[in-house]
Amino acid sequence: MMRNFHYIKSNQILRRIGVIMGAAILVAGCASTPPPTAQMAISKTAVSNASSAGGTEYAPLQIKSAKEKLDAAEQAMVAKNYVLAKQLAEEAQVDAELAVAMARSNQAKKAADAVQEDSRALHQEIDRNAQ
Repeated sequence: MMRNFHYIKSNQILRRIGVIMGAAILVAGCASTPPPTAQMAISKTAVSNASSAGGTEYAPLQIKSAKEKLDAAEQAMVAKNYVLAKQLAEEAQVDAELAVAMARSNQAKKAADAVQEDSRALHQEIDRNAQ
């Protein structure tokens, strides 16, 4: 009878030690996540570059999404939720890069259309002079 008592008591102690160690590992894991300051800076630069590249005109939805995600990342930084902050900052960077690509693509298309229109006008002028 006494033997079972010691067995039960030792199991309870082992369980408590396991719970305490698990909690310590969890706290240590959360505490070891550094603030993503570099990613935040990269994302801010990407959003700024996208705006400068004409993203607000040619890719307004992507710019808006990038700015919203960057704002949310800054709020997560204030709340010290660094994992979420990094994820949102990375998403903001991707959205900003997409906006730049779309802006450049649309600008190139406009330039190609202008060249094609100039070429058409030149051909008409040549045809008119040839007659």
